[in-house]
Amino acid sequence: MLPFVAADVVLQSHWWAANAAPVAIWTLGLSLIFGLVAWKLRTATPWAAASGAVIAANLMLSTAVAAPFRPWQTALTPVFAVFLLSFVATRLGRERKERLGIAERRGGRTAAQVAANLGFAALIACPMVQIWLSNSGFFLHNGIAMAPLFAPVIAALAEAAADTVSSEVGQVFGGTPRLITTLREVEPGVDGAISPIGTLAGIAAACITALAGAVALHRILLFGSRWEIFWLAAAGGIFGLFFDSLLGATLERRGWLNNDAVNFLSTASASAFALGLLALLSRAAAL
Repeated sequence: MLPFVAADVVLQSHWWAANAAPVAIWTLGLSLIFGLVAWKLRTATPWAAASGAVIAANLMLSTAVAAPFRPWQTALTPVFAVFLLSFVATRLGRERKERLGIAERRGGRTAAQVAANLGFAALIACPMVQIWLSNSGFFLHNGIAMAPLFAPVIAALAEAAADTVSSEVGQVFGGTPRLITTLREVEPGVDGAISPIGTLAGIAAACITALAGAVALHRILLFGSRWEIFWLAAAGGIFGLFFDSLLGATLERRGWLNNDAVNFLSTASASAFALGLLALLSRAAAL
């Protein structure tokens, strides 16, 4: 997945450099800074920081508007929201989480973890994927696709934020969690465990990320409103949050999936749920 995203960054950078050089320069520069900051704060390993920079560049280029180019009105804004929310959440009650043996590793996230959490958003944001979706016949009107189809991109990012925040906050403030499938009490950090406090924190993180994305991308909304995109993305992110817990309580606990696979599938489910809602809304509007 990352090679495809990296190749797309090269192709888009070449196109933007030829047609609107400031977009390419600002995007690559800010993405590099983003990766360096993540590495310096020890939230990511060097390879993870590089992977994050590539994904950030892809998302920025895929949502850029040239005239005039404003970096904060691209997908960089929801990506930054994910980073900031995750950074704060992982540091809440770190000493307690270290005593329990469930704290995030000191060196930060690995490249595989970054790809699992942010990779699907980058994948579905790629212009080739967007064009394929818009021409797939899944939607009633082809013209509706390009702008509203960024809602699934934001939904995937919202799920990534929600998953991290719900886990980290729940482990510190959630008390004794319960398994989502049986509701029996389990130890903190168990796959598929949820708590009311952690779940509410995750929902709030999904809504914050969805709002950041909807406001940032309002310039490319050819159809619909920013509030439509917000609700689609938030609903997808919240759905993905519960789907993540369900996968953790079933397939991950049985050893059929690892955590990275669960995270990737959960972000994919968030995008799919937002796409499904968008299809229903577009058909209902046409009646």
